[in-house]
Amino acid sequence: MAEHSEVHAVVGHENPTILGAVQRSGGSFTLGDVCDPGTVSAFAREREVDVAMVSADEPLQAGVVDALQAAGVSAVGPTRAGAEIEWNKTFARELLAEVAPEAVPRLRIARARDEVDAAVGSFGDAPVVVKPSGLTGGKGVKVMGPHLDTHADARAYARELLERGDGGTVLVEERIDGPEFTIQAISDGRTVFFPPSTYDYPYRYDGDEGPGTGGMGSLTMPGAVLPFMTRAHYEQACSIIERVIARLGAEGRHFSGVMNSGFFATAEGVKVIEFNARFGDPECMNIMTLLDCSWPEVMRAIAAGELGAADVRLRGDASVVLYLVSPDYALRKGGAYEFALDVDALAARGCEVYFSAAVGAGERAYRTVGTSRAVALVATAPTLEAARATVAEAAAGVSVLEWRRDVGDLAYLQRLAHAPLLSNPA
Repeated sequence: MAEHSEVHAVVGHENPTILGAVQRSGGSFTLGDVCDPGTVSAFAREREVDVAMVSADEPLQAGVVDALQAAGVSAVGPTRAGAEIEWNKTFARELLAEVAPEAVPRLRIARARDEVDAAVGSFGDAPVVVKPSGLTGGKGVKVMGPHLDTHADARAYARELLERGDGGTVLVEERIDGPEFTIQAISDGRTVFFPPSTYDYPYRYDGDEGPGTGGMGSLTMPGAVLPFMTRAHYEQACSIIERVIARLGAEGRHFSGVMNSGFFATAEGVKVIEFNARFGDPECMNIMTLLDCSWPEVMRAIAAGELGAADVRLRGDASVVLYLVSPDYALRKGGAYEFALDVDALAARGCEVYFSAAVGAGERAYRTVGTSRAVALVATAPTLEAARATVAEAAAGVSVLEWRRDVGDLAYLQRLAHAPLLSNPA
């Protein structure tokens, strides 16, 4: 946005990347509650914003797009009703069963504690996945195998979720064994642009060990498909996304922006993991660093409902995103860590830097905030190996923070084509 427009941002903390973009563009920012529709719409009106983008799950559920539209501000992103495809997994599964039943894993829904035993028991000895219906920041899903040892553990976790009230219902699904991929389709509600498939590394440590996370890194290949999937998998997934967007529109649920959809690649075709009503993190960085056009112009076309098939253009390179995290990340701790990083020097070597849960702490010094991921390193290149080498070299020069060494490893991806990976649907 900063490359082609004046950027004004509502932020929850002083993210160095966002503030730097705002400053370069001649715009402004305000610290505030990004989930408060009144705060966001008032700021947009005050700054005479031409088009706004809401690209996070909680503000979408809170109806920030609805408030912007009511204030006369053009917006990219679904209304609260359109975003229900993400914040209500029960609704999403029921809609999917109507438009693409072949892609729905076997499912039972428990709405009360006394329904849990029957829901889990209906799968017999087969392993299951337990999902809260509402938003959990990508960390609420638990899978038998990596997270739950027995069906008794699955029942206990389902009851725990019901007691929490995360969405009011709990989904119990068959566990699908197969590698996972995502497609972040860009749409104005009618026309849909499909970028390359992305692969995310959801576990904390190398070799997919440790707890599930929001994603330790991600990648794209120079083509649309990944080594463990076929062109048929990709085309089937794209077709499902088109059907879902069309159904939302037919129901009067405004959807625009990004339909970030997760799939399993299996011998029987694709199975849907979930839908997100906005860009994924970290996969967004894979797609946007390949962008070869003006994103604000794409935003204008989306907001006006005039997106053309050729409006979004991407370079044909591979891309690798690598997250650096605090030693406490995903371990139920929350200490603040200071680290040094030379953004300009890394950029000169072809590595872009995007801060997440971090703030500035002096010249080339930064401090982690909260318990999320600290900073992402991103590189593109004609080959996956070259992009991986760039981010790995950059990460090796940053002390204190930790990272996965196998992100972008081509041999890792090729193994998935021969030995299905138990993916984490979170």
